[in-house]
Amino acid sequence: MERRLTLHDVAREAGVSAKTVSRVLNGEGPVAAATRARVLAVVERVGFRPNLLARSIRTGGPDATVGLVVPDLANPFFGALAGGVEEAARARGLTVLLGCSGGDPAREAEVVGAFLARRTAALLVVPAAGGEASAQARAAGVPLVFVDRPGPDADCVLSSNRAGAREGVAHLLGRGHRRVAFLGDLPAELYTRRERLAGYREALRGAGIGPGGELVADARTAADAERAVLRLLALPDAPTALFASNVNAATGAVLALGRAGRRDVALLAFDDLPLAEVLDPPLSAVAQAPAELGAAAARLALARLDGDASPPRTETVPTRLVVRGGRPAAHP
Repeated sequence: MERRLTLHDVAREAGVSAKTVSRVLNGEGPVAAATRARVLAVVERVGFRPNLLARSIRTGGPDATVGLVVPDLANPFFGALAGGVEEAARARGLTVLLGCSGGDPAREAEVVGAFLARRTAALLVVPAAGGEASAQARAAGVPLVFVDRPGPDADCVLSSNRAGAREGVAHLLGRGHRRVAFLGDLPAELYTRRERLAGYREALRGAGIGPGGELVADARTAADAERAVLRLLALPDAPTALFASNVNAATGAVLALGRAGRRDVALLAFDDLPLAEVLDPPLSAVAQAPAELGAAAARLALARLDGDASPPRTETVPTRLVVRGGRPAAHP
């Protein structure tokens, strides 16, 4: 393995002391312009990259990284969110470290603790229910922003979950559907599930329709959602439309309807699915903007790093309704 270049290697090449190289790279102390130029030319020529972790340990200062904790690495929503964080952080010379909590508060605490141990400059967390990232970050004095779901005593960036769900379900009702089922995530106390269920119920009330508790189903995975949809379709008074409140629920619903040959049931997803336009019938969606969620969260964290000491605030990124065909009710 090729040996990693050190500060001393750069100093030898430039004909200066290692302390002078350190001053140039860290912008500390007086250095003659000609010496600075010579050192930087050597740094560029040999491709030297400082060991930021070692420097942060020596000085007690933060590392040039931002930690991002998400619950599911396989979910494309969180991939797009991470992309928004990375773009904003990279513009400031920061690197994003990505960790997965699996939605488990204990695992979240481990990941957050590992990031804090290496003196990550800021934390962005999609919080697990019952997680304690706020307390950990506060104890370490590190800026924290919650993304997608709110948390205590910190900045938050959220989608307009309730309004988006209300708009989407109102669209189904406007197409003549009166039996609209809700497929929700677990655990039931999850913020996004609660808000989207509230929007669903507000739309029903607005149309003079009762809550219809038997039409509310839970599904953690796509396989759970597929089974739930098949149970709903077997009801004596089955739904004519489905509102899938997350990607896993929508995926399971698509599979269930396809395998059952039920092209007569309308499906609306909260969040868009890949290839939604080529499904038959095409899938309508309440589309979020995950990259913008990530970018907004990164901007809040960077503002805190720049000295913004104002009280914690919440930013809301709007959703948009994407209608692709859409099947009216057979018997409005």
